[in-house]
Amino acid sequence: MEDGHKFQEVPKPKYDCLLFDLDDTLYPYSSGVSVQIAKNIDEFMIQKLGMEAAKVAELNYPLYKTYGTTMAGLRAIGYDFDYDDFNSFVHGRLPYDVLLKPDPVLRGILQSLPVRKLIFTNADSNHAIRALKTLGLEDCFESIISFDTLNPSNNTNPSYNKDGSESRSTTSEIFYFCEYIRPAESDMVLPRTPVVCKPFDDAFENAFKLADIDPQRTLFFDDSIRNLLTAKRLGLHTVAVGTSVRTTGVDHALESIHNIKEAFPELWDAADEKHEFVQYKVGIEVKA
Repeated sequence: MEDGHKFQEVPKPKYDCLLFDLDDTLYPYSSGVSVQIAKNIDEFMIQKLGMEAAKVAELNYPLYKTYGTTMAGLRAIGYDFDYDDFNSFVHGRLPYDVLLKPDPVLRGILQSLPVRKLIFTNADSNHAIRALKTLGLEDCFESIISFDTLNPSNNTNPSYNKDGSESRSTTSEIFYFCEYIRPAESDMVLPRTPVVCKPFDDAFENAFKLADIDPQRTLFFDDSIRNLLTAKRLGLHTVAVGTSVRTTGVDHALESIHNIKEAFPELWDAADEKHEFVQYKVGIEVKA
């Protein structure tokens, strides 16, 4: 007679890590943060790089679409500036307390999730930390993978003229990106950027290594379809946030990050009754 009490192997949960974008994912686009960031980038290009407003209007969005971030695009086409100066100008002047409010509902959802949770953003860590603190989510994540994480030694040291003023790249040294985006010049070869950022493979692959992430057991939340398509191709399970329409190549769509419990109830199945809430008491660790 066979033993009817043999041990059965308990299947592992499908996901053991949740990877979240920050901007327009943990809070809605309607907050106005992204609009203010875009304005600050325009002002940086005019005030710090000496561009004319008309050129800024022509360059900004195409650079962002092509290189993942406007900063990455500016560096690619030849503009020389300090990364910290850029991030301070673009993010450091944001009125966080005006644009963002504490989100106790999302905080409760995140703290009750019994799996690893990390931030993966193209923004710098200072911006990520300030945004999370304003949202009341600073102790909900294990760590932040940010611009600083992915670009630890790529900061530039601008050159200076004899009179001590900072030198700027001249027009002749700048790749004519405006010509590239015109159909007649579409056969031009684009220069590469030294900046590592989403949506490109190296940013994701570095994040996997730095945080010991198994992409096949990770759920990735982002508002950018480009980022999600790269993530899907590299093995991540993908969730588009901010839309109820699932795009081809993306696994799921959530109109709001608050819908996560309704969409993925299985994430709570592994909850330990003795540890109902997951809180990182030490605070956020910035991966470096």
